[in-house]
Amino acid sequence: MTDQDFTPGLTPGHLGAPPSEPEGRPPGQGPLHEPPDPERLRTRLACALTALALVVLIGGAGLTGYSWWQGERKHPTADYAGSGTGVVEVSVPQGAGLIQIAGTLVRKGVVASSQAFTKAAAGSGSAAGRIQAGTYTLRLRMSAASALAVLIDPANANGLTIPEGWRGTQVFAAIDQKLKLPKGTTERAAQEQAAELGLPEVTNGRLEGYLFPATYSVTGETTPIDLLKQMVQQAGKDFANEDVETVAATLGQTPYAVLTVASLVQGEADNSEDMAKVARVIYNRLAQKMPLQLDSTINYALGRSTLDTTVTDTKLDSPYNTYLHQGLPPTPISNPGRQAIRAAAEPAAGDWLYFVTVKPGDTRFTDSLEQHGRNVAEFNALRAAQGSPSAGADKH
Repeated sequence: MTDQDFTPGLTPGHLGAPPSEPEGRPPGQGPLHEPPDPERLRTRLACALTALALVVLIGGAGLTGYSWWQGERKHPTADYAGSGTGVVEVSVPQGAGLIQIAGTLVRKGVVASSQAFTKAAAGSGSAAGRIQAGTYTLRLRMSAASALAVLIDPANANGLTIPEGWRGTQVFAAIDQKLKLPKGTTERAAQEQAAELGLPEVTNGRLEGYLFPATYSVTGETTPIDLLKQMVQQAGKDFANEDVETVAATLGQTPYAVLTVASLVQGEADNSEDMAKVARVIYNRLAQKMPLQLDSTINYALGRSTLDTTVTDTKLDSPYNTYLHQGLPPTPISNPGRQAIRAAAEPAAGDWLYFVTVKPGDTRFTDSLEQHGRNVAEFNALRAAQGSPSAGADKH
């Protein structure tokens, strides 16, 4: 194979090759080559100028990058040395990211630069996920690594943690204790300033269900209303993330009803794996207009927590008595966590109408009343063997 085989278009016969012509041309047929087209010349000139501009631009970018690299070598990321001096409080809000935390640390004079802190966190594996909401006591002019070490230790977070399933009364008491306030201060503030909390109108100012379980930052200036607002806002964010409004329409419920179901799930499920099944039982019973018969609602009405529900309990005159009254209770009965909300929004598929937790880790679901009766009898027998009074009511 010759060299010309590697250059298509230069040999006659290839696509694009110029045809072979004799050296001379007949008289009167003009010059051998046509005069250049002015439009084509302008196009070529424009292309050439564009190419030149790109070369200059790329060259400039390369020079800029090289200059930045040289500057980084000469001027490394600003960082303090040592553990710092003095004392300063820094609050980390719920859901804050590394950039937000770094900015706060710089403004408070704790670290020298955001870059130093984010670099330290990047070099510490999962450090970002280990920084909890709360208020931390730090020092001025700390090295980024020293500041990070304080922030990733949960023991240093002076925050208020609300567990999943707590009732409003428990939350109010915890806020009073955390802020060192007289008993009942937070509950009174919630009643008197309910309009300031950002609650949906359907709640009529009732906070139950909207005191979202999480850890909240606390400072010397924090008030009960500050904390309650944070909880309501966090609840709203979580409901939006779970798309509760859309889900409610699909289930034929209101968003407030779905939240109420989530609170029932939180109170009734023995473990997170059973939550979606419990939610399905509730929806199935509502669809068939069966009373829910949930012990958790009676416990809420009586302000107690127990596994034992008697026949007398089931006759309690209360709108929260789901043995006596059909449908959902008038409000949520606790403040459900994310898993319970998700279970209420995405119930499991099944025909179950009954369930009972015979013993821890053993919750039995069935659509047969006969089978459910046997399960309840086994539950009562186990409770009697443990010295607890038998449940006189058919559970669930």
